[in-house]
Amino acid sequence: MQLDTWLLFAGAAIALAMAPGPNNLLAMFNGARYGVSSAAVGGIGRIVTFALMIVVTAAGLGVVLAASETAFLVIKWGGAVYLVWLGLKSWFAKVNDSDETTGPAELMVNPGPFNLAKTEFLTAIGNPKAILIFTAFFPQFLDPAVAYGPQFTVMGVTFIAMETSVLLAYGLLGGQVKGLIKSARHMRMLNRVSGTLLVGAGVLLALTDRSRTTA
Repeated sequence: MQLDTWLLFAGAAIALAMAPGPNNLLAMFNGARYGVSSAAVGGIGRIVTFALMIVVTAAGLGVVLAASETAFLVIKWGGAVYLVWLGLKSWFAKVNDSDETTGPAELMVNPGPFNLAKTEFLTAIGNPKAILIFTAFFPQFLDPAVAYGPQFTVMGVTFIAMETSVLLAYGLLGGQVKGLIKSARHMRMLNRVSGTLLVGAGVLLALTDRSRTTA
């Protein structure tokens, strides 16, 4: 890719990655509950999903999925239901009420790296907007006079790098909140804010149609 084209792509990619969404909310609240390292480990699930979607798009299957109304609806409703379930789970999460607790590590049990990554993976793969972004966004930067494969590889690696940087930034943002959580009441407030936002994201996803998604 030409340097100016790559710079334009990189700027647009990080803008897309920074947009508030379910996965960024998860990274932020994981950082607040369990620490930045847990948010980073959980984010691996999201990165795996996006890497798979980029490969699918590069293989041409993304166009088929983007054109399929049935596939769009199945992914959309599956993702919406999952987000609402995550939100309700967060709202009613068990918090340790012991007077001996001094911070998030004692207030809630860390579900472990596999479960954190699995949650991010399922959240990302349940959002049809991601595959539509790749099928609509990447081709705009392809130079027809240059080999397709290397260009798509460069864009894929760049996008993953931007996404990784952003998830770490959201995790760090959540980590700043972590030090303020000193009681069960604080943790419940955090869980309810997290739950409300995730349920809201699920409802918004359910209300999304293809025309608004691709805009």
